[in-house]
Amino acid sequence: MRMNSVAALLLLGVPGVAAASPQDVVVHDLDTNGVAAYWTPERIAAMPTGPTPPPGTPPVDDATGAPGPASRTIGRLFFVDRDGEDSSCTATVVVSANRSTAVTGGHCVHTANLIGQDPRWHTKMLFVPGFRDGARPFGEFVVRRAVVHKTWIADDQRTEFDQAFVVLDRPSPDGENIAFDRPADRFAREYGYPRAAGQPGHQGRPEFTGQRLAQCWGKPVLNPGHPELGPENVWGVPCDMGGGSSGGPRISGGAVVGVNIQSFNVDADGRWCPIGECVRHLGGAQFSGKVTGPLYERAQRS
Repeated sequence: MRMNSVAALLLLGVPGVAAASPQDVVVHDLDTNGVAAYWTPERIAAMPTGPTPPPGTPPVDDATGAPGPASRTIGRLFFVDRDGEDSSCTATVVVSANRSTAVTGGHCVHTANLIGQDPRWHTKMLFVPGFRDGARPFGEFVVRRAVVHKTWIADDQRTEFDQAFVVLDRPSPDGENIAFDRPADRFAREYGYPRAAGQPGHQGRPEFTGQRLAQCWGKPVLNPGHPELGPENVWGVPCDMGGGSSGGPRISGGAVVGVNIQSFNVDADGRWCPIGECVRHLGGAQFSGKVTGPLYERAQRS
């Protein structure tokens, strides 16, 4: 996935892309000192991963999880979380005016504790496009700024606002198109750097231990939500990618239209069902001019 035509910049200002609304946007400048030196190969290798499969388990590559292509735009986003632990998500460089903007999940840059209190920004953020087996083939970029919606700061249970943009310390030569307000049920591919997987045929492999890019694909469905709570504005495809894939792009029609933020389980009739009893999906809100537009506009003008 390489940068599309510069004509993609025509996305700026088209109908459906909201002008920046300062009252809805929260901008946070990060301390960039020592960040690159902090993320040593040894520190990255020490990050925990999921379970390994029983001996003799054959590998499985299917629409719920398979190796992703080499990418100059999608990479691992390393950070120290609110509790001081080393962690990672996935992020994607997008076409932008400053050529230094990447999109990821809101909870990849700012989270509250388990009871929704004491929200904090993550620190020491480093983006490594094309990360593979510890190598950094396309360099590394320190994140100098994070941009999120004010609603996410106030309530990190509002999944529609679980999205963020980060501004890198220097321009990137590559970027994916980004689009808003597209139909959510069109064929899509989701990408990420998961550090775990549920299926034995995926477990322990480089694509599911954060060492290589993984992908899933299919027709997104709406998260029906628990019967007592109702549906959430989260769309996703059947996918076995676990933690670390958050913030990874959902690409449809040649553009990023959403990011991975949570898993949900759906039966054959599209109804909610308990974990482990039907098909696990991974998804996030479809990007919109109302929510995503102001964030993107502010980030790409930074």
